Amino acid sequence: MASHPPVSHDGIDWEGALWECIAHLQALIRMDTVNPPGREIGVARYLDDVLRGAGIETTLMEPAPGRAALVARLKGNRSKRPVLMMAHMDVVGVEREHWKTNPFGGEILDGYLYGRGAIDDKGMLAVNLQVMLLLQHHLVRAGRILDRDVIFVATSDEEAGGEVGIDWVIANHPAILEAEYALNEGGRVREVDGRPLYAAVQCGEKVPHNLRLLATGSPGHAAIPLPDNAIVRLGRALAAVGAHREPLELGPITERFFAGMASLWPDAVLRQAFSDVSSGDPARRGRGATVLESHPVFNAVLRNGISPTMVSAGIRANVIPGEASATLNVRLLPGQSIDDLVARLHAAIGDDGVRIVVESRGEEAPPSPDDTGMFVAIRDAVAALAPGVPALPFLSTGATESAPLRRAGVRAYGLLPFPLTEEDEGRMHGHDERVSVSSLEFAVRLTWQVMTRIGTA
Repeated sequence: MASHPPVSHDGIDWEGALWECIAHLQALIRMDTVNPPGREIGVARYLDDVLRGAGIETTLMEPAPGRAALVARLKGNRSKRPVLMMAHMDVVGVEREHWKTNPFGGEILDGYLYGRGAIDDKGMLAVNLQVMLLLQHHLVRAGRILDRDVIFVATSDEEAGGEVGIDWVIANHPAILEAEYALNEGGRVREVDGRPLYAAVQCGEKVPHNLRLLATGSPGHAAIPLPDNAIVRLGRALAAVGAHREPLELGPITERFFAGMASLWPDAVLRQAFSDVSSGDPARRGRGATVLESHPVFNAVLRNGISPTMVSAGIRANVIPGEASATLNVRLLPGQSIDDLVARLHAAIGDDGVRIVVESRGEEAPPSPDDTGMFVAIRDAVAALAPGVPALPFLSTGATESAPLRRAGVRAYGLLPFPLTEEDEGRMHGHDERVSVSSLEFAVRLTWQVMTRIGTA
């Protein structure tokens, strides 16, 4: 990715800030916080030491042994409600044998910093930390007045549901709900052909649910094949699930996102598809959706998503089991019913020997509007740093900690601030997760721009 020019002549040593951020990110990656078990307390203590060392007020909490939450605050004149800068400290697991570097080493190779969490979410955690330090040094200590408190929040357990993460923080530190806005993960700055093309700002997200397919059949000795083998029955049901397509549904956020994409995407076929699906014309919408079906990232925001994730059956190689089951992870579009989806799956499977059980139900959150002061601050910050690059409202397919905040009345917006190619985004939760050094530089400057625009007059 190409380097980016300075945003303004504000007296900040941006190269120094970049390498300080990189050092923090390397330190965070080198602390193993794979969840489970998490063990985020070491990261929280590191953040606490750095912030307190800069003279910033902090509160370090331990919701469970070895787990942690950290809240830090820069005080403003409180003429406006606070703004949150959020990121989580836990990461998903790794398969070390598939990594070309130590996933907990934070090594820099060919201009990229590698490590579990480099994107999700320690990269954002390090950027937020760096911007808090810049705000303290260049605004607070310099005598400039913040219009609102800026609150740094680092949580545990995001990758496992948030019981000792954001849910615990809200229950035990409710002062964060005084915030008007939050900046969190969830959106993207997409890089195409070596430059940022657009910023997808998460204003809402799909709702996660888990289903279990339970197939039954006659148990018996494996030496005598049985026509109602539960595993075979489950296999047929999973094949039907894989072939099933949920109805096309375009909510207002996704419609505005694709309308924006129609004017900027470099490929003419996809540009036309984006224009078609956002046109409001049923025939064009269907035609565009057909094109986008071959692009999983875009298809996933057009309809409910159903992904088989786990299969369980059998006790021994020579025993036909009486039951076989599979877990389906479902991501519903806002306003959709999980019970209606289950009915459609029953019809698609067409086998009375297969039951569908709803194991867990997600809770929908209201969207964050795209005409607020925070969205405008993000839009203008992106434009200042990358002229001509639009900020588009976006419905994310993944769940984030923004949902409980939105339900509590905080208008949360998601934007991973470092430009990512589609290929590098695919490394998130995968092998060789990485972020480029130049993208980190962009991220620090972008987040600084957003926070100074929303935090000062």
